[in-house]
Amino acid sequence: MPGWTSAFLVLVGLFSFAGAVFDWEWFMTHSRAALFVRLFGRTGARLVYALLGILLAALGLGAAFGLLV
Repeated sequence: MPGWTSAFLVLVGLFSFAGAVFDWEWFMTHSRAALFVRLFGRTGARLVYALLGILLAALGLGAAFGLLV
C-alpha cells in the first residue's frame, strides 16, 4: 500500500474518532451520519464512529509499518 494511502487512512481515522469523542454537532448531523443516528441513537452513532476511526487508523498504521500486505 503506498505511503500516502496509509497516511490518508490514519488521518481519516483520527478525524472520525475526534468527531465522535468531541461530539461535533456538524459532524453528527451530517446527512451521512444521519443513518447511524437513526439506527443507533446519537450515543450509539458516536460509538460506531469512534470504533470506525480506531479501525481505520490502525489499518493505516499497520500498512505504514509493513504489517499488512
